[in-house]
Formats: sequence, C-alpha cells, structure tokens
Amino acid sequence: MGKKTHDFDSLTKDFTGLGIKPDDNVLIHSSMKSIGEVTGGADTVLDVFCKYLSENGNIALPSHSWEKINAEYNIFDPVNEPSCVGILTEIFRKREGVIRSLHPTHSIAVTGKDSEYFVRDEHLIDTPCGREGCWGKLFDMDFKIIFLGCSAKRNTYLHGVEEWLNIPDRLTESRQPLKIIMPDGEIFDRPMRRHHNKRGVDVSDNYDKIIPYMQKENFIVKGVFGDAECILMRARDIYKITAELLENNMNFFGE
Repeated sequence: MGKKTHDFDSLTKDFTGLGIKPDDNVLIHSSMKSIGEVTGGADTVLDVFCKYLSENGNIALPSHSWEKINAEYNIFDPVNEPSCVGILTEIFRKREGVIRSLHPTHSIAVTGKDSEYFVRDEHLIDTPCGREGCWGKLFDMDFKIIFLGCSAKRNTYLHGVEEWLNIPDRLTESRQPLKIIMPDGEIFDRPMRRHHNKRGVDVSDNYDKIIPYMQKENFIVKGVFGDAECILMRARDIYKITAELLENNMNFFGE
C-alpha cells in the first residue's frame, strides 16, 4: 500500500486539530520534507496557513539570513537575499502580501492583519532577537509557535529570551558593520552584535531541554500535519518557564 498523499483539506484538518483559531497569531518552524507527499507541493502547505489565518490573525515564518551575512558579505537585501531555514520559508517570503522584516540576520516574514505593525522599525534593532523587534512581539502579541516536523532545538525565540534576560556569553561585544537595503533603495548602516559563545557551544543544541518542563505544566500541544509530528507552544509560556529555569541556573542551556 502506497504512502498517503495529503491535500489542502486534509492538511487544514490537521492544522485546526492543533487548536489553532482563525484569529490566532502563529509562527511556524518547518520541515517540508517531513510532511510527505502533498498535492500542489509547498504552495498547498502555505495556502493552508495563509487562507486560515491571514484575514483575522497573523502567520509568520522565519526568513533568516545569518548563514551568509558577515562582516565582508554585509549588505542585506531583503528582496533578494534567500532564507537559509528551509524551502517553505523561502517560498513564503516571496508571496504576494507577505512582508519580510528588515533584520540583516534574523528576519521574519509575515502576512496578516497586523503585519505592518509586526515588522515596524526592525531595522533599528542591533542584536539578533531584540526585545523591541519581531521576536519580542511574539510575546507581546501572544503568538503560538509550532515546530512542524522539526526539533524544538530550532526555537529561535529562546535566543531572544536569553538575550532579554541578559544571560552572559551569548552575544559578541563588538558589532559587525552590517547594512540594509531599505524599501526606498537607500543603504542603512546597521552595526549588529552576533550570537557568540566563548566556549564554542551552540546553545540551541540544548533548547529542547525545555520540553519536559513545558509538558509538566501542560503547556504543549502535540499533533500531526501530514506525516509530520508537531508540537505547539505559546511564546508567553515559553518565556515563563525559561525565566524560571534561568533564574535558578543562568547557564541552563549552555551546559
């Protein structure tokens, strides 16, 4: 018996099965490969998200460019610079009605009723996940964060929480001389601190350590989307648990 082929209707059923409401705000970390065979491919997957959420809520996907942007290759072109975090994110950021935030390394692409507010003044942020930028607005706007067929180690939001709580040895002291091509074509200087650990530890490899603590408080919803296993968490719940863990041990994720 062959593998099941998924379509718009079946994937919409899976999506709503996670408890998503049409007026929710949702950020999705994703693995297209994990979803399996889909009629219409990646565009069908994105149609599920956008048609369900973009009218009354907001749907966002990371569109990071940290993999290539550096002190030499230092001009971020939000229109043409590809996302380095998966095919769904790359296709999504190019869609009509989607706005990409003007962050040189950790941009987010978004569409929905509050998308312009969500990306506003992002070019002024000088750290990877500044509290006043998009990553902080995940908390302010009560976003739900879904890990769709991918590990919670990809929880970029936790970089933000560590940053906001001033956990030491997470950012460079110096700033790279990065630049942004603005919508009017002007070049905006944006010196930027980068993620850094003196011991060479990738703390994100430990970000899934939060899962048992979230489960203990019933802060996790599990489900499926196509063939992919999914977990859903609220940004505010993640912050609450993480702040408690880091208060007891500020190097919880660095050990």
